[in-house]
Amino acid sequence: MKVGQRVAAGISSRAPVNSDVMQYTAMRNFVLLVSLLIIAIPSSAEVYKWVDEEGHIHFSDKKPENQVVTEIEVKISTYQSVSYGSSTVDFSKVATRSKVVILSASWCGSCKKAKKYFKKNRIRYTDYDIEKSSKGKRLYKQLGATGVPVILVGKKRMNGFSESGFERLIR
Repeated sequence: MKVGQRVAAGISSRAPVNSDVMQYTAMRNFVLLVSLLIIAIPSSAEVYKWVDEEGHIHFSDKKPENQVVTEIEVKISTYQSVSYGSSTVDFSKVATRSKVVILSASWCGSCKKAKKYFKKNRIRYTDYDIEKSSKGKRLYKQLGATGVPVILVGKKRMNGFSESGFERLIR
């Protein structure tokens, strides 16, 4: 029987579909979807603070045994996009050896990217870690910053980092 004759007779020319294959494919897609949803749920890291016998304060993501701990809520504050601003204060006077100042944190990927760019392009900068430097903390608060990096060039300010954005700022 030819194809035209099959159509006229109401017989499909497609091969029969195995229901087991369809069921397997549907189940596989469902498991994949559930897995992706579980991965997408934001995980919250727990940080614990305690004081040892000698009065030293410790922080860890692992709860120590036999210690009274306080759970700390950590808010990661990295700028997700770049924004610009200005200030009445000229921050180039804050830097002793350069006209570029960066307020950063050791864990900040955008901060590392900015500093790598500065080094690669031989741009002198002064770095203040807002968690380790009292001057950095003070400047961060003075600016009312809510994330890192904060890059200052004279009276110009950049929140976050992009190479093209920095090139516009430095001009």
